[in-house]
Amino acid sequence: MAELILEPTAKAAWQRLVKEAAVRSSRDLDEAKESYLVFLLMRYLQRPDLVRSILALRFLHASLANRRERGEGMQEVGDQCLIYAGLFPEQARRRRVKVSYFIDLGQAAYGVVSETASLAYARLYSDLAEAFVPLTDVLRAMRTDKQNNTLYDVLLAAEHWEDTGSRAAFEELARLTDGLPIRDSSGRRH
Repeated sequence: MAELILEPTAKAAWQRLVKEAAVRSSRDLDEAKESYLVFLLMRYLQRPDLVRSILALRFLHASLANRRERGEGMQEVGDQCLIYAGLFPEQARRRRVKVSYFIDLGQAAYGVVSETASLAYARLYSDLAEAFVPLTDVLRAMRTDKQNNTLYDVLLAAEHWEDTGSRAAFEELARLTDGLPIRDSSGRRH
């Protein structure tokens, strides 16, 4: 039976889940990234409209908007891509794209936000763009239980590792298969 998490607030519960997932995925999160993930989860997981978004169109509309609206729109695109790539990678299959599509689009969106944000926030969004794959690894680790059972299948793990170099995807492949993927002399992953 799953352990019941009792925390005094929703924020504390999400923070505990993020910290545990960071440990399980062997990722160190600084306070800014940890806080960002906590508030991202609190803000977006109560929005069923997420699955109806066409992210490329939202990216395009945001890129054509004025500076303030561009920043807000790109932040939403980046956040949704982070949620899809980390928590709901099966959405990629349903939309007939690779998980790396969400990663590339999310990184680009956060990159635009870092260029349009105030100096105080520019560094944060630049760091989020740079750490996008490790952040998806943490979110993906939230989908595992204490026995390390996962909803992540072998083909999705292989595709994710090949496209992004995700350490969590590599470890999942090692756990689920008898073989390990390798890189050839050109640096391509096999």
